[in-house]
Amino acid sequence: MKQFGKVAVLMGGASAEREVSLMSGRAVLAALQSRGVDAHAFDPAETDLHALKEQGFDRAFIAMHGRGGEDGTVQGMLEMLGIPYTGSGVMASALSMDKWRTKMVWLAAGLPTPRFAILESSTDWDAVATDLGLPIFVKPVHEGSSMGATKVTEASQLPAAYELAARYDTLVIAEEFIDGQELTVPFLGDAVLPVVRIVAPDGNYDYQHKYFTDDTQYFCPSQLPAAQETELQALIAKAAQVLGCRGWGRGDVMLTSDGKPYLLEMNTAPGMTNHSLVPMSARVAGLSFEDLCLRILEMARLG
Repeated sequence: MKQFGKVAVLMGGASAEREVSLMSGRAVLAALQSRGVDAHAFDPAETDLHALKEQGFDRAFIAMHGRGGEDGTVQGMLEMLGIPYTGSGVMASALSMDKWRTKMVWLAAGLPTPRFAILESSTDWDAVATDLGLPIFVKPVHEGSSMGATKVTEASQLPAAYELAARYDTLVIAEEFIDGQELTVPFLGDAVLPVVRIVAPDGNYDYQHKYFTDDTQYFCPSQLPAAQETELQALIAKAAQVLGCRGWGRGDVMLTSDGKPYLLEMNTAPGMTNHSLVPMSARVAGLSFEDLCLRILEMARLG
């Protein structure tokens, strides 16, 4: 493990997802230390990132979620410091964190994603409901983990949903509801891992059901036909490629009853908690949590 040198596990930060990031970071830290890696916790909300160089860190494992950790900001600072880091680079991180621009890139590449509209306080709510149909998902453009998101079932609910999302972000997006199976597909290096099928109570896979309850069911293997799973894995590989992603990540997909997939978003620093989906998929592929963390760390790089 000496090849890794002194490793900083970046966790916490100041985003709305700080609590989840701390859970992810602690799990990664314990896994790396259990394998003999000289790993240490580092919270940028408590210590300036410049201290990474001063304290002699050789690599960084990014276990931060949301803005300030997953949006290219930390990645850019690590580039400046010359410290190799896990996951996607500056451009792909920033792009993937932006749900609106991610969709535009996917559409330009001919990849399927739900129809959408950018909302403002002056938006004609009835026109949005007519155009996209109901239900509609309203969410901040630059947040993850369903922070500030609302499933709207009536046009009259749109203003309140917009106001909630606007507390988190100056950009708010409305997205058409796709009725079907909720799936997520992780990738690790050049390999795409097994598909995870998610069954949440009443189809509501929100922040609470993602991290703090045991009500959500996860199926991995997904129980989808093999050919369909292979097609979904190829779709995620392409979706990650056009965004410039590298290292590891996870693409979220909806699959309709007639077998049509719709890309929802790309996560470049997914959760690594006991409820997280990448470790679940990796286990089915034969990788323990500890081996997964080591593999991600091995791929740390600059540029």
